[in-house]
Amino acid sequence: MHRFSEIQLFSKLSEDNLARLRDQAILKNLTKESIVFYEGDESDHIFVLLEGTVKLYKTSPKGSQIQINRFDAPAVIGEYACFEQVPFPATCEFLTDGKMAKVPTSFIFNSLHEESFALEMIKSLTGKVMILSSLVHKETIFSSEAKVAKILIENVEIFQKLKHNEIASILNITPETLSRILKKFKNNHLIEGLKEGSIRILDAEGLDQVIETNKVHDCTNCIAHFKQDIGYQE
Repeated sequence: MHRFSEIQLFSKLSEDNLARLRDQAILKNLTKESIVFYEGDESDHIFVLLEGTVKLYKTSPKGSQIQINRFDAPAVIGEYACFEQVPFPATCEFLTDGKMAKVPTSFIFNSLHEESFALEMIKSLTGKVMILSSLVHKETIFSSEAKVAKILIENVEIFQKLKHNEIASILNITPETLSRILKKFKNNHLIEGLKEGSIRILDAEGLDQVIETNKVHDCTNCIAHFKQDIGYQE
């Protein structure tokens, strides 16, 4: 089981403040398909995933699920809704057996009046911002082919565990794009097998070459293009 100190949101808290956090937390063992919270529930607790994997999904008017994110432990789930004090915008469900701790939002808010706790939380949040900035940078400069090659190199086992549409969601590409890229890799003898659970790497060096040669989109300054797309002004 992971520890609170491994959670980015709490990573800079002192041992005393971590102990107070643990004292407030309610730890639960949950099984696969257990619901942590439903879309629309009040966000009066911050949920800390200490073991296992969960998915967040919204439900369409016709009742179908639209998966919007997936988290592996360790992770904090739903902190945005808690800090903004709005209902949870999605449902959280366990994909595996696992452990979840729930911490009262009121404890976090009350503790922020203490200078040491507040400063430590600010440092933790600053670290989280840096990580998110790195992820945005990677998302901006890596092509779809490079992203697929990278996940194959770093975590080919994920293709045995997840469906292709779930992997596509993680990579922020469409399932059709993922299928096209995998077929291209197979035709170039980089991998074999295209069905879920059957993919095996044949040429790791070739995949590394894909990352090296295809890592930049067709733009001279991708970061500038990204800022323009989101309306960012210096």
